[in-house]
Amino acid sequence: MTRRRSALLVALVALPVLALLVGFGWWQLQRLHWKNGLIAAIAAAEQAPPEPLTDPPRPYAKVVVEGRFRHDLESVLKLEVRGPILGAQLLVPLIRDDAPPILVDRGWVPLDRRNSPISHPEGVVSVTGWVHPGETPGTFAATDDPVGRRFYTLNPPAIGAALGLPAVAPYAIVALGGAAPMLPDPARTLPRPTNNHLGYVVTWWGLAAALLGMLGVLAWRQRGGPPKE
Repeated sequence: MTRRRSALLVALVALPVLALLVGFGWWQLQRLHWKNGLIAAIAAAEQAPPEPLTDPPRPYAKVVVEGRFRHDLESVLKLEVRGPILGAQLLVPLIRDDAPPILVDRGWVPLDRRNSPISHPEGVVSVTGWVHPGETPGTFAATDDPVGRRFYTLNPPAIGAALGLPAVAPYAIVALGGAAPMLPDPARTLPRPTNNHLGYVVTWWGLAAALLGMLGVLAWRQRGGPPKE
């Protein structure tokens, strides 16, 4: 009787855990289908012509927008080393006549720009790029330097306020382009989000299968197990 009570207690504890493991696996399977669809949509958008920017835009959509750059409000975003050179993404507000300004990531530039010519197009420009959703600072994110106009999190409202632009779009545009003789060096492709969900499905359901196997062995032993010698 004691063995049966112990087995029943183990089962009562294990069954909710089993349900959680199966549930986590099912959730990751749904995430896998969603991520596959997102990656397919990004690949299709990359091959298609850009669409006019609408508010609110679809994240990662390839769009075209017109406006005037405020080069006097340039800032840099994050850090990236290319070869021996430390650089960052050049972030410039694009002023529109009929809508809030948009922060445009024009591409990579070295932090030391004394010997690096940077293009500064004047007048109305047409920018083709992809929609980058705004971010919020993570727990371990570096602290922004608003005075030095160095930012480490793409948080458009915070960056806009630091630049004296209280009303900016809550997203940014990452400019797309090809090789050019002058900086900045823009992105050439749309992003491809990581897709590890299949591995998570295998992990969670593998743990569920192992737990189910353990419960099966326990039940088998309660019914007599292997014949005694």
